[in-house]
Amino acid sequence: MAMIEVEHLQKNFVKTVKEPGLKGALRSFIHPEKQTFEAVKDLTFEVPKGQILGFIGANGAGKSTTIKMLTGILKPTSGYCRINGKIPQDNRQDYVKDIGVVFGQRTQLWWDLALQETYTVLKEIYDVPDSLFHKRMDFLNEVLDLKEFIKDPVRTLSLGQRMRADIAASLLHNPKVLFLDEPTIGLDVSVKDNIRRAITQINQEEETTILLTTHDLSDIEQLCDRIFMIDKGQEIFDGTVSQLKETFGKMKTLSFELLPGQSHLLS
Repeated sequence: MAMIEVEHLQKNFVKTVKEPGLKGALRSFIHPEKQTFEAVKDLTFEVPKGQILGFIGANGAGKSTTIKMLTGILKPTSGYCRINGKIPQDNRQDYVKDIGVVFGQRTQLWWDLALQETYTVLKEIYDVPDSLFHKRMDFLNEVLDLKEFIKDPVRTLSLGQRMRADIAASLLHNPKVLFLDEPTIGLDVSVKDNIRRAITQINQEEETTILLTTHDLSDIEQLCDRIFMIDKGQEIFDGTVSQLKETFGKMKTLSFELLPGQSHLLS
């Protein structure tokens, strides 16, 4: 069963072309020239239940735009995506109960509240029954080791503690699909290992489908069952980690620098 279905997904943005100079700026203001930019181009893929998919690519490749469409923040220009049988943009209030989202450089936690109080607020937002809430907190405390700082204000947490707390917040309502955007960014090696072990345990014990974006090769090697790579909004690879290494591992880049007066060597 496919938990994530993406079919011919396309997202275009229209931007104004700015001409150089004062006269050009005036012309652009009075008669602006519009240009269509294709951020995501005809993406099609599926993610079965329980799989961890590494969704990777260079900066500006279209990863964030794709994630925003999958989570319902952006509406596709054409094509569609379906998560657990639901179109994200159709009924977001109902849809968000099926997903968890973690952005490595942003937090969904309340800065001045104690972490435990933050989870209580999220319980009400997601309408989590008391019995399920206590069960989830016991599980997340065990997996993510929150007990040592759960009574502390969020603003006092270290980066590693905050990331563990954010992952717990995204899983509080027991979502079927988890979107993780750079969950180990800026963390030291030991904290990264703890986060990876927690993600693996959650995936194995709860069969949570995970879509992971990362630039960390260790994240890819240790967590991902499959890799989907895009460049300039288009698919360029879909396969296993070992297949990725076979395809790109032997490629080498040779760079050199010419000293002054040696440009004739290029002719």
